[in-house]
Amino acid sequence: MADTRYLVHGVFWDAEPGAGHPVLRLQDPDGGFTDLPLDAGTRLGFRLAAGGKHCLGHHRVHGPADRDHVPCPARARADKGNQCERCFVLDDSRLIHDFHRGGRVPPGLRAYLMQPHWLYVATFAGGASKVGTAADLRKWKRLAEQGAVVAPYVARADDGRIVRLLEDMVTRDAGLPQQVRSAAKAAALAGPAPAADLDARNSRLAEQVRGLLAGAGGGGFEVVDEAWQRPRFSDAACAPAARHAYPQELSKGAHGFRIDSLSGSIALARLDGADLGFIVNLGLLKARSIELGDHGTDVPAVQESLF
Repeated sequence: MADTRYLVHGVFWDAEPGAGHPVLRLQDPDGGFTDLPLDAGTRLGFRLAAGGKHCLGHHRVHGPADRDHVPCPARARADKGNQCERCFVLDDSRLIHDFHRGGRVPPGLRAYLMQPHWLYVATFAGGASKVGTAADLRKWKRLAEQGAVVAPYVARADDGRIVRLLEDMVTRDAGLPQQVRSAAKAAALAGPAPAADLDARNSRLAEQVRGLLAGAGGGGFEVVDEAWQRPRFSDAACAPAARHAYPQELSKGAHGFRIDSLSGSIALARLDGADLGFIVNLGLLKARSIELGDHGTDVPAVQESLF
């Protein structure tokens, strides 16, 4: 795998609740995919092979569990998030967010959206919380990839239109946002809040949302109280402890570290020759081109807290 230039598609988790395992998904020059396991003790070494971000292509959705990835034919620079303008326009997934407002969608995407969906309230390591949705087939994975610390499901909806109407209502009436920035999640993991505090905050918000939903009226959904099982591999990253921010920019240069734990796409890692914990946001590699190899990250001069 060394000396081959890969395009990073991001960190993905498998679908086994609680015991899920993450991988770094890499696209090779021929358009095929390699899933690099990110288990405890994995040493990840790589160098950035090109500057900037490159287009990840687009998806055609044919049904709830059926979709095709189409590589960018021009291998263009990414100018709209992680896509070029052409692939952004062709991507079925971009239409999801307007479906509940009457937006038109192709038949395959409609079949995907008409499966049952779940509404959840997620709380992250620093206490920031959000409301979100997950399709039935991605019920567990969605929250694992988000990097939630605690996240109960608060409603089960008949389809993706209804669940997004509920999501918008919760944002409007309860003030819960629908997004927590990746940078904020990474910063929080440098010093996670105690589990009891996060559980208590999430419990209050979830009960508030359930009360709001119960009084909303209408059909097509039921209020639920169901716990989400966090991956056991995330426990160490989410445990209260002092860590250091990763000392290098992941957009350039060479890097290497050992992974101890992973929350979403954010790793608790150790550098060669040091026993300090560092927070590495692997999500920053998405849409970047890398070459794997026996690379390392220089240990910075840091002073661990005496307390």
